[in-house]
Amino acid sequence: MKWLLNLFPRTFLIRASIFFRPLLKWYYKGTRFTDPIDGSQYRKFLAYGYQNSRPNALCPGTLSLERHRLLWVYLERFTSLLKDSKKVLHVAPEQAFYKKFKSQKNWEYTTTDLNSPLADIKADLCNLPFKEHQFDVVFCNHVLEHIPNDRQALRELYRVLRKDGIAFLQVPLNQNQERTDEDPDLIDPQERIKRFGQYDHVRYYGKDFLKRIQAAGFRAEFIDVCKELSPEEIQRFGLPDGEWLPVGRKI
Repeated sequence: MKWLLNLFPRTFLIRASIFFRPLLKWYYKGTRFTDPIDGSQYRKFLAYGYQNSRPNALCPGTLSLERHRLLWVYLERFTSLLKDSKKVLHVAPEQAFYKKFKSQKNWEYTTTDLNSPLADIKADLCNLPFKEHQFDVVFCNHVLEHIPNDRQALRELYRVLRKDGIAFLQVPLNQNQERTDEDPDLIDPQERIKRFGQYDHVRYYGKDFLKRIQAAGFRAEFIDVCKELSPEEIQRFGLPDGEWLPVGRKI
């Protein structure tokens, strides 16, 4: 298996996961880590991030990252959303969630994106083709950092959400930084990597992201999911200890 990982770039393996995922799942089988999304167990997760800077981040089976597992634990343990009848909009659907969410018989599940083959409806997040007050739940995770006019995107998400609806809005967030770092004139991919963490990111959010959500009309909060978990669970699920989950509610 090591020769396979060395022969092909990790990004290629992820894209070709339909073929390689069962093999990787078998090869890394163990008991040290558990993916809460499907309950599968592994002796290790794969490294991920810029220059593989995050060890034990990527699950070989579901391709979940720390943020996916964090959100799943919150949904499963601290909400009834997975059991309730809901109309759900999923922006830029992640592979880690797609089959799981689509199999929810109690959900009316719609996906949208400009380019993703998993999108039911191809659409611009800043100009969604949906009527007002149409969805109970919105998932829009690690999308807003790619969009120049993220404020307009947030307003659109608020518009299509029903009263008492909830939007999950995970983004790369520097919790030690008060203000969001952004520069619309910065287009050099290498400089973006240095400053924003990825070549196609246009900002790196700070704690003022909460105000940005609120400005769109939401009641916003940061939820510290790991605060409610044991150290053993945090380690076993491969979670980002202390990372906040940004949530917006339409009141």
